[in-house]
Order: sequence, then structure tokens, then C-alpha cells
Amino acid sequence: MEATVASLVEHGWAGTTTTAVAQRAGVSRGAQLHHYPTRAELVIAAVQYIGAARIAEIREQATDLPTGPARTAAVLDMLARVCTGPLFHAALELWTAARTDPDVRAAVVPLEAVIGRESHRLTVELLGADESRPGVREAVQQTLDLIRGLGLADLLTDDGARRRALLADWARHLDARLGS
Repeated sequence: MEATVASLVEHGWAGTTTTAVAQRAGVSRGAQLHHYPTRAELVIAAVQYIGAARIAEIREQATDLPTGPARTAAVLDMLARVCTGPLFHAALELWTAARTDPDVRAAVVPLEAVIGRESHRLTVELLGADESRPGVREAVQQTLDLIRGLGLADLLTDDGARRRALLADWARHLDARLGS
């Protein structure tokens, strides 16, 4: 799976073939075909792997977050790092493929729903947000959508300075909205 992710990041969907992944993983073509007879099966397994890895990455990075007034900005920065990292880039390749490949779409759409719910839940938890308050659920979702968009903007150029400034401003708005 790591070879598949690395191939997606380096070569994109079009360049990620079962042969290339087998070579990168250091396994024979026969072994690869035994476990994943088709590209679709390999990619579907990769979708599941990437989903679990993305959630694990958020949980792992969350252990180093500060408490107190700097927490919101730190949570946003951590989420932005996830959305500018290699797992996010690999996921984007799969989203692109899912747009036109029904087999990949059938695997990606339900998994992304699970990842979306878990990302939202983790963000609520990390921010200490009270979703029973009006507008809080929407503010958390706006945050996740903003960060995903900033991750997309970072694909073509280094957008770090602009992203940091936007997230610092959004952290102030979010703190006010959440009542932090």
C-alpha cells in the first residue's frame, strides 16, 4: 500500500500501474496479481489504506497540540499540514480517478464519507467545540472545507505564507464563533 501511495504522489493516477507498484514494492508481478488481480482492486485497497492513514495522521499529530489560547491556531495548522501532505495528494489522485471510474468511485465515495465524519468529530474534539450551540457545527465544517481548499491551492505553488495568514485570521474568527 505504501508503494501505491508513493506512486500516486509521484506519478499521479495515470502513472500508477500495477507493474510500477509491484516494482516499487519489491514484489514479483505474480505476488502482486495474487493479492490484487486488477488495478481497480489495488486502488480500492489503497483508498482504504489512505483513509485509515489520514485519520491516524491527525490523531498522531494531535498529541503535540498546546492547550490554552494558542490551541485553535495550532489545530488549524495541524489540519493544514495534513491537507498539504503526501496522503492528501494521493487521496486527490483517487478523487480525480473516481470522477470518471465507477469502480474507484464506488470505493472512494463511502470511504470519504467516513473520513469526513471522523475528521469533523476529531476537529470538534480537538477544538473543544460544543455542537449543541447554534452555528458551531457549521463553523467546524467551514473550517474543514477552508483547509481542504487551501490544500488544493498549495498543489501548484508554495502557498505557505498566504495559508498561515488566512489560518491565523480564521482562528480568531473561529474562537469568537465557538466562544473560546
